[in-house]
Formats: sequence, structure tokens, C-alpha cells
Amino acid sequence: MSRVRSPIAPPRSFIWTRRVVLTVLAAFALLPVYVMVSSSLKPLQDVSGKFQWFPTNLTIRPYFDIWTTVPLAKYFVNSLIVAGSATVLSVVIAVFAAYAVSRYRFRGKRVFTVTVLSTQMFPGILFLLPLFLIFVNIGNSTGVELYGSRGGLILTYLTFSLPFSIWMLIGYFDSIPRELDEAAMVDGCGPIRALFRVVVPAAVPGIVAVAVYAFMTAWGEVLFASVMTNDTTRTLAVGLQGYATQNDVYWNQIMAASLVVSVPVVVGFLLLQRYLVAGLTAGAVK
Repeated sequence: MSRVRSPIAPPRSFIWTRRVVLTVLAAFALLPVYVMVSSSLKPLQDVSGKFQWFPTNLTIRPYFDIWTTVPLAKYFVNSLIVAGSATVLSVVIAVFAAYAVSRYRFRGKRVFTVTVLSTQMFPGILFLLPLFLIFVNIGNSTGVELYGSRGGLILTYLTFSLPFSIWMLIGYFDSIPRELDEAAMVDGCGPIRALFRVVVPAAVPGIVAVAVYAFMTAWGEVLFASVMTNDTTRTLAVGLQGYATQNDVYWNQIMAASLVVSVPVVVGFLLLQRYLVAGLTAGAVK
């Protein structure tokens, strides 16, 4: 007995075309990952020579050498401190700012939102020299060393992540009914208490999306980290350059270190994926 095709089912040609396209895209996306993994499991002479799709001399030695060739552990700690602090500050400040814009009317509200969003139009390199001069002058006049410190790098990353975080949370808070705030205030909650007891729990997906964006922005940034840090405060994005010396380039260790430093971001993204998707899409539709 033949199966009856549903009138709304897509044609077979579309199904097979979709499978082929998705397979090609998956192969295109996974090919660099395979090259990194295979290269990290080869001796240096095999990586430096003719490329082999299937390694013949497998070794895990590069994963041990990456910690001694350069002080990778120190760079890892610096990146965690800088990215984590920038993420926490971005989330806290963005929550208060977005709640005020979403729930209250005040003079200059529209100008504030437009200004916050317009900062995303400028390239980051435009702020490199001004921030450098500001940090150096602050250090010379007050003794507070921002240049070459973790605190200065955290403030730098806030200039990138905070405007977009505020703009994203404004849209998400607008999608939360105001009646929830009003009901909480009727029960005796003040504005701050209503924010943390009612609005924040309902906005967890949006807050997670902001946190992931801020963390990934700070974790992989190279330009400002290469200028605003020194040997003590250097982050992973800059520290990976230490595997390229004047005499040789340790390609197998570079690949191994790149995979190791990608683990926190990949694991965090997989764990928070459902919150991230909900946070990026919920504010678009009311």
C-alpha cells in the first residue's frame, strides 16, 4: 500500500537539496576544526612539512608543552579575570540602565537611547588612541595606573559591550508586561525590589544573552589587549603570539593552545544555548 504524501509536505527535490546544502555547510564549518585538532596531535616536523589529512605519528606532547613554552596559565587567569569582571559589570549596569529607560519617562530619554545605539557605528580602532592618552594622563596626574593594568582593560571592554547590552535589555524589558511591576508594588515592593524579584527572574534569557555577548567580546579581543597590557597583565588573545619566535613557529602548540582556550567559550555556549536563543529573539516580538 503506497503512502499518501501530505499536501503541505515539501517536494523530494527540496528535501535532498536541503540535505546537500546543510552537509556542505557543516563540512565547511568543521574542516578548520579538524585541521586544528589533527595539527595539534602531530610533531612539529610533521606540521611544518607537507600537510597530511591523516596523521601518522600521533602525539599529545603539544598539549603539555603549551604550558611551558609560554606562561599560558598566567594568561588564562588574566583573561578570566578581565572577561569575567567586564561581563559582571556590563550585566549589572545594563540591567539598571535598561530598566530605567523601559519603565520610566524622563527628559532626554530618546536622546539617550539613540546615543547608546549610535556608539556601535564607530569602529573600535577609533577609540584606541584616545583611550591610551586618557589612561596615561590619569596615571600621570593621579597615580592610578590604568594603562597596563587589568582595570584599564576592563574599562576598555565596557565601552564596547555596555551600549549593546543596554540596547538589548531595553527591548527585552519592554516585552515584559508592566502589570508585573505594578502588582509587585501593590504588594509593598519598591522599584528596586520589584526589579530583582519580578523583572530580573522574567528576563533571565535576555540577561544570559547579554552576559554571553560581553564575555565573548572580552575573551577574544586582540587589538586593545595588545596595546593596553604588559607582560604581567597580558591576556590569552595576545599571549598566543608567544608561540611564534624568531627561530621557529610552534604550529602544533598554537593549534593545541587555541583549542584549550576555546573550551570555556564553547562549553558555556552549549550550556546556555537555549537561554541565548530566547534572549536574542524574545525582545523582537511583543
